[in-house]
Amino acid sequence: MKELFGQPEYLHVLANPILTHALPLAALGLLISLLARSRSAIRASLVLTVLAAGAVWPVVHYGRLGFDRIQSAADATGGDWLKVHRYRAENNAWVFYVAAAAAAVALITPTRWSKITALANWLTLIVAVAACAVAAYVAYPAGRVRHREFRHEPPPAAELQAAHQEEAAESQH
Repeated sequence: MKELFGQPEYLHVLANPILTHALPLAALGLLISLLARSRSAIRASLVLTVLAAGAVWPVVHYGRLGFDRIQSAADATGGDWLKVHRYRAENNAWVFYVAAAAAAVALITPTRWSKITALANWLTLIVAVAACAVAAYVAYPAGRVRHREFRHEPPPAAELQAAHQEEAAESQH
């Protein structure tokens, strides 16, 4: 068990459900608490949103560290799907940071700017839902890396080409 926690790809797989499962639950909790107008539930949901959306950092970090090992274990098509997955993750991580920041701002608005508290809470919900959609978008190619049975089409050509261009640019530095 100890050796598994030393593998970044394993840590990536352990952490990514925070973005695909916990963040949607936090957003759902925020919606329900906003509709119920429960201040304590809103605060709890905002804290969960900060934590869940903020988990994008370790997910992307460990994904980068484990990329080469997974690519070497994948077949050619799986490697292409992996490149698309990395491209999507690295180019869309900002949405999760915005969601975490929005939730953090919404947590402090009742004490500093009480007039915009409701607006901050609802904007946080919108950004959190957008981050949930991005999580699904990023996760989609990941399931095709090692599972041929999920490959019903080739990787998107435009994203694959962009991923190859980014890879080439990185290798020049």
